[in-house]
Amino acid sequence: MSFLRWAAVAVPLVLLLGFLSGRTVPSGSENGWYVALAKPALTPPGIVFPIAWSLLYIMLGLALALVLSARGARLRWLAVALFAAQLACNLAWTPLFFGAHKVQAALLLIVAILGLTILTTFVFAQIRRVAAWLMVPYMIWLGFAGVLTWRIGQLNPDAERLVRPAAASQMIG
Repeated sequence: MSFLRWAAVAVPLVLLLGFLSGRTVPSGSENGWYVALAKPALTPPGIVFPIAWSLLYIMLGLALALVLSARGARLRWLAVALFAAQLACNLAWTPLFFGAHKVQAALLLIVAILGLTILTTFVFAQIRRVAAWLMVPYMIWLGFAGVLTWRIGQLNPDAERLVRPAAASQMIG
């Protein structure tokens, strides 16, 4: 029952944080700068991104809940701290890429997210193997996102100067 309680908190929390990060600045087809960029042929249709991220955030929340419900696990709080660090970096990516138009910095951030996620996954595996396996699709997606970002940087060497960054947030407060 402990897992279900943690899942009832962790999954909606991770989804909410991901949604809020995505709403801080216009993204995808709502972002004039992104629309103007030359994109690699392997760029999926825009609808793929919210679906993929929703599924990934659900799996991340479930993985976190599995670890949080492992009472007495020696590495539990290290795993949670690593998870929080990679998630914080993840949430910073959208404003950095879509808002600040910093393609190279966004690529470096993806590399950092992937590194933290690999560490998190290894620690999760010491606590609950299923939690580690739930992280695998996320790592694959991060790799794919890294390739997309790298290619966008190659195709658009002056991306930062293409359009001025948005001055205001989309968040309603």
